[in-house]
Amino acid sequence: MVDGLNSLATIDQVLYISAAPIHRLRSSSAFTHVLHSRYRSKDDLSAYVSHPDHLRVVEATMPIWEDIMSVDWIADEAPGILKPRAGSVGTVTLLKVKENVTDEAKKEIMEVVVKEKSREISVGENFSPARAKGFSIGSVAYSKDLGEVEVNEELVKGKVGDYVEDTIIVEFVVPTS
Repeated sequence: MVDGLNSLATIDQVLYISAAPIHRLRSSSAFTHVLHSRYRSKDDLSAYVSHPDHLRVVEATMPIWEDIMSVDWIADEAPGILKPRAGSVGTVTLLKVKENVTDEAKKEIMEVVVKEKSREISVGENFSPARAKGFSIGSVAYSKDLGEVEVNEELVKGKVGDYVEDTIIVEFVVPTS
């Protein structure tokens, strides 16, 4: 499954794609793998989703899926690197904000997340709500190795916790190929 997903890096619209087993999950969910990919635009993401190679991999792996979730966002700022270093540690944080949270509050949440993470980070508001199970803000940050990973969950929670209903935090090691 992982090899099939990673093979999709050859699709023209894909800037970066990496599938890996989850190292640590902080959530009541039972996810086992993470797929992180980057595209130039929403149009490129749409082209990837309908690409025959992507559809073939989805069809081949779907029978083993127990649960799937997707959060898509456009980063306000492009990350300094598009392809994280092999062996580095990715931390995906997904936030489900409470009902009736204003756009201004969502912007504040994203600013706090960026400020409190000292690593390479991308953060944004989800534009695919149907596949996200109510999670509306996502971020991915990269560290050199597992020893460097320090989740600032409590610090962020202390500053914007009144707006947040639920959080999922996933850590994974970027594959070597």
